[in-house]
Amino acid sequence: MVGIETLSFYTPGYALDLRTLAKTRGVEPNKYLIGLGQKRMAVLPPDEDVVTMGANAAHQALADVDPTSIDSLMFATESGIDQSKAAAIYVHQLLDLPTSCKAFEIKQACCGSTAALQMALALVHQNPAKRVLIVASDVARYGLETPGEPTQGSGAIAMVISSTPKLLVLDAESGSYTEDVMDFWRPNYRDEALVDGKYSIKVYLKALGHSYHEYQRESGRSMADCYRFCFHLPFTRMAEKAMSHLDRVDNSGSQDGPRRFADTLHYNHVTGNSYTASLYIGLASLLEQTKETLAGQRIALFSYGSGCMATFFSGVVLEDYHRHLRQDQHTHMLESRTPLTYGEYHAFYSHALPEDGSVYETPRFSTGPFRLAGITNHKRRYERVSQPPLPLAAPSPDVAFV
Repeated sequence: MVGIETLSFYTPGYALDLRTLAKTRGVEPNKYLIGLGQKRMAVLPPDEDVVTMGANAAHQALADVDPTSIDSLMFATESGIDQSKAAAIYVHQLLDLPTSCKAFEIKQACCGSTAALQMALALVHQNPAKRVLIVASDVARYGLETPGEPTQGSGAIAMVISSTPKLLVLDAESGSYTEDVMDFWRPNYRDEALVDGKYSIKVYLKALGHSYHEYQRESGRSMADCYRFCFHLPFTRMAEKAMSHLDRVDNSGSQDGPRRFADTLHYNHVTGNSYTASLYIGLASLLEQTKETLAGQRIALFSYGSGCMATFFSGVVLEDYHRHLRQDQHTHMLESRTPLTYGEYHAFYSHALPEDGSVYETPRFSTGPFRLAGITNHKRRYERVSQPPLPLAAPSPDVAFV
């Protein structure tokens, strides 16, 4: 029996209400609130990045786990900070993991976290004494005034995979689909992603159908065998499109409609897209926000990574799962965020680290136990915060970070 022992997520302490963005852009708010299903987007301050978010999430996930038992740290991201050194190495140091623990980075768009999960499952099946820490951390960033701007967001998840799962036992069967397409990409010379939105939705649904049929062929199960469905969410309304498409390819007809996925959406509504972390933030939302018990129920999960690779898989919720959730922490984190004006959001968005290797100290905004302190000789410097501060006031629109 191998599966998820702990699961936590982290998102920055600042958020932009999409009604504020809509007003600034001269757009009817319901285009964002209903059309995309988004209410707020998480906004990264200057002293946070994928490393600090990942470390903050992992710090929670390891709260009740002996860190010396972690055999491997797998870090999934498509917001890499170095072409050579894995972000996992920085997290490894911040968490004081043992030197015997392997640490490396995995990339395939938003599906990288699921690739890490499947590798972790194989490793633990091979040696049940091992534990694997998976971190998925990303910043969804598009150009200002582009169609993708209101779907931006940021966040990280961390989960421990072991032979003593407390939340979810993963089924052995899965189905995958891979095809070389250009629906979404970000060249090395760009900070903002490029996306063909309508085409990407089309490819997403195609990959969903193919990977589901592979899962069905391998497992002998159908949609009727799955109680709830978690989907990768580039925007919240995508779950509705995915569920409708799955009904058609399965020829099963409606089975309680949105009820099958509605509880996976609560966190994504207010964080926005988080790429590799998105699916598992949805899983945390399902486990923590569903009022009825999920114990003994099978959950289907669909992971999509543009470019593209997709995987459909499933797991069964364990009996006492509710005793091991971090709902109170997550609720407090989301409710204590500082709301941004458009000018403050623009100031955060426009901040850039120096590229000449000069000494730079980042302004202090981070609300978690780890932050990016600055840059020296092209080297990132991270630090632990002994007493994480409450969310600080955001910068005025006139602030220029240099």
